[in-house]
Amino acid sequence: MRSTVRIDDDLMVELRQRAHGAGVSLTRMLNRTLRAGLTDPDRRRGSARPYRQRTVAMGRPLADLDKALALAADLEDEEVVRKLALRK
Repeated sequence: MRSTVRIDDDLMVELRQRAHGAGVSLTRMLNRTLRAGLTDPDRRRGSARPYRQRTVAMGRPLADLDKALALAADLEDEEVVRKLALRK
């Protein structure tokens, strides 16, 4: 079957180099690569352990987070004032 596919330049260079190194056509190398990519992830999924993130309790927030943007603006304003005071 024929199809038109847009391949990034760096991938095309890599495919051509691999095809040349293996002594096969670009089409055959592209088919091999696609087959490997389509079948290999299924096998890896079953053998890999799921990633688990350890969590820790951080306690109650020290500031009202309902108005977090206002708090951030206030902190930024304080920092600007502090930097301006250092210039004098």
